[in-house]
Amino acid sequence: MSNRHTIILIQSSHNRATRTFMDFESVTQAMDGICALYERKLKELNPAIRNFSYDIADLYNFMDGLADMSALVYDHSIHAYMPHDRQWIKQRTLRHLKKFAH
Repeated sequence: MSNRHTIILIQSSHNRATRTFMDFESVTQAMDGICALYERKLKELNPAIRNFSYDIADLYNFMDGLADMSALVYDHSIHAYMPHDRQWIKQRTLRHLKKFAH
């Protein structure tokens, strides 16, 4: 699944104008992109702090604070994108970050 084109759909508030998307060449890159999005938000909120550390609960709180979040992952076998919800994204992000912990 890691080499499948992935589109992350995000709506940051209940205002429909905040809808946006990010696209990536793989699920792995998408999980990196979500972490980078959170890290940019931390820098925006704390411009004087140079180095950040956070745990998975912090990242999950960020994701839960979004009005909507989902993923579309291309499935070559059916030539279509399969939708995945916020919970799937959380599970994939945790699995992805665990690789760095070892």
